[in-house]
Amino acid sequence: MKTPGDVLAFAREKGVKMVDLKFIDLPGIWQHFSVPLAEFNEDTFQEGLGFDGSSIRGFKTINESDMILIPDPETAIIDPFCKVATLSLICNVVDPVTRQKYNRDPRHIAQKAEEYLKSTGIADQSFWGPEAEFFVFDDIRYDQNHYSGYYYIDSVEGIWNSGRNESPNLGYKPRFKEGYFPVPPTDTMQDLRSEMVMTMLEAGVPAECHHHEVATAGQAEIDIKYTTLTRMADYLMIYKYIVKNVARKYNKTATFMPKPLFQDNGSGMHVHQSLWKDGKPLFFDPGGYACLSEMALYYIGGLLKHAPALTAICSPTTNSFKRLVPGYEAPVNLVYSQRNRSAAVRIPVYSGNPKAKRIEYRPPDPSCNPYLAFAAMLMAGIDGIKNKIDPGDPVDMDIYELPAAEAKKIRSVPPSLEQALQALREDHQFLLEGGVFDEDLLNTWIEYKLARECDAVRLRPHPYEFMLYYDV
Repeated sequence: MKTPGDVLAFAREKGVKMVDLKFIDLPGIWQHFSVPLAEFNEDTFQEGLGFDGSSIRGFKTINESDMILIPDPETAIIDPFCKVATLSLICNVVDPVTRQKYNRDPRHIAQKAEEYLKSTGIADQSFWGPEAEFFVFDDIRYDQNHYSGYYYIDSVEGIWNSGRNESPNLGYKPRFKEGYFPVPPTDTMQDLRSEMVMTMLEAGVPAECHHHEVATAGQAEIDIKYTTLTRMADYLMIYKYIVKNVARKYNKTATFMPKPLFQDNGSGMHVHQSLWKDGKPLFFDPGGYACLSEMALYYIGGLLKHAPALTAICSPTTNSFKRLVPGYEAPVNLVYSQRNRSAAVRIPVYSGNPKAKRIEYRPPDPSCNPYLAFAAMLMAGIDGIKNKIDPGDPVDMDIYELPAAEAKKIRSVPPSLEQALQALREDHQFLLEGGVFDEDLLNTWIEYKLARECDAVRLRPHPYEFMLYYDV
């Protein structure tokens, strides 16, 4: 455990001049401000520093705007991108009057989920391993106003540039859906991803592997070694920060938008998860299906039962549902399987080690707020265990090849964000258990998403509508 004294000694050793305080807003974007090290001392870790909560999305109204950030000493790292030596700290949000942690602070919700797990006696730890995919482009332009709307993406790797005069065009551009694992020169981003990984390791994020992903135009994935829930959400925010800033260093732009390209694979975030107690894995049983324990099957049952509601938190953008369609390895089918990647829950079988036994929930994407998404998945799994929810039989064959009558029996994720939010409105009692989530936060989430995103997209003419209807 790091103490405030440890952190300040570390800062002095590294020649730190500034301290950067980071926290997450409700939709899932990091916010920050910085103070000179001379204005920061051990008392700051208790007293905190104030900010205007009314200017943060999903937080306070203007008449109760004062909020306080309490730095977590365990999160201290040197910011790898600041010219002035800067200590970075992730913070919790506290109400200045009650001194209680703020109920809409996503990090607080993640911490409450971990405490609730312990209180049930089911397990004392949950481990998480998200596989966040992203694109690295060379250029992105977009605009939307009252009389026009467009986006334009470009990438030196984009197959659409195979015929462009690049003086010279050297070819080696991955075709649509053929970007998985080609070596350089087709994979132009080997060194870029390696620098991202090395920067993560220097920042304490245990990156394990990187590779090109399926889509053309620079789709990538970097995997992180599993850890506990809140810590992994912290790591994922550092991960995204590093990916974006290393890309920018080389005049490129990285995005975790789920579906930026038409008719090619989108970016998902398959989330590996398991429960442990007294240092022992609870999801392993050598006699079970895919070596899964009964507890693991009940956990899967909870995920599948609550999947429509989970989708509103784990795939929380209108763009998420451009990815969640059949045919692009999209895990839209609410079944489980030991190898089938079209299933919502997959059980990896790479290793027979009991410690490696886990389940992989595949619908989420990296546009989610990881603190909320991991907490919600854990709560669904706990609900499955407590209520012994049967996930049914596994489906190991290709679901897309099933006869129509059989395929119709399989439930799927909601087809739109509006319908996912309605599912959350109707099914959220499991999130309220132990006071982990509350009605105020969930109502704020639903209303924010409906007004600021669903309606905002629904009310605007789509460019392709002009192709379809201009001549009517």
